[in-house]
Amino acid sequence: MLRYRRSRRALALFLVVLGGAMMFLAPEVWGGLAVLALGVVIELVGIALERKA
Repeated sequence: MLRYRRSRRALALFLVVLGGAMMFLAPEVWGGLAVLALGVVIELVGIALERKA
Protein backbone atom coordinates (compact mmCIF):
# COMPACT_ATOMS: atom_id res chain seq x y z
CA MET A 1 0.00 0.00 0.00
CA LEU A 2 2.84 2.40 0.86
CA ARG A 3 4.53 1.72 -2.47
CA TYR A 4 1.30 2.57 -4.35
CA ARG A 5 0.93 5.84 -2.44
CA ARG A 6 4.56 6.80 -3.07
CA SER A 7 4.31 6.11 -6.82
CA ARG A 8 1.03 8.02 -6.99
CA ARG A 9 2.60 11.00 -5.23
CA ALA A 10 5.60 10.88 -7.61
CA LEU A 11 3.23 10.80 -10.60
CA ALA A 12 1.27 13.74 -9.20
CA LEU A 13 4.45 15.76 -8.69
CA PHE A 14 5.63 14.93 -12.21
CA LEU A 15 2.29 16.02 -13.70
CA VAL A 16 2.31 19.30 -11.78
CA VAL A 17 5.86 20.08 -12.95
CA LEU A 18 5.08 19.03 -16.53
CA GLY A 19 1.93 21.17 -16.59
CA GLY A 20 3.84 24.17 -15.24
CA ALA A 21 6.59 23.71 -17.82
CA MET A 22 4.05 23.47 -20.64
CA MET A 23 2.34 26.67 -19.47
CA PHE A 24 5.67 28.47 -19.21
CA LEU A 25 6.97 27.31 -22.61
CA ALA A 26 3.75 27.84 -24.60
CA PRO A 27 4.36 30.10 -27.61
CA GLU A 28 2.14 33.12 -28.15
CA VAL A 29 0.09 31.74 -31.07
CA TRP A 30 -3.07 29.63 -31.35
CA GLY A 31 -1.05 26.44 -31.00
CA GLY A 32 0.39 27.88 -27.82
CA LEU A 33 -3.11 28.37 -26.46
CA ALA A 34 -3.78 24.66 -26.96
CA VAL A 35 -0.48 23.79 -25.22
CA LEU A 36 -1.37 26.17 -22.39
CA ALA A 37 -4.80 24.57 -21.97
CA LEU A 38 -3.24 21.09 -21.98
CA GLY A 39 -0.74 22.25 -19.36
CA VAL A 40 -3.55 23.52 -17.14
CA VAL A 41 -5.43 20.22 -17.47
CA ILE A 42 -2.30 18.21 -16.65
CA GLU A 43 -1.60 20.43 -13.66
CA LEU A 44 -5.16 19.97 -12.37
CA VAL A 45 -4.90 16.19 -12.71
CA GLY A 46 -1.63 16.25 -10.78
CA ILE A 47 -3.17 18.36 -8.02
CA ALA A 48 -6.19 16.06 -7.83
CA LEU A 49 -3.93 13.02 -7.51
CA GLU A 50 -1.91 14.73 -4.80
CA ARG A 51 -5.03 15.55 -2.78
CA LYS A 52 -6.23 11.94 -2.91
CA ALA A 53 -2.85 10.56 -1.79
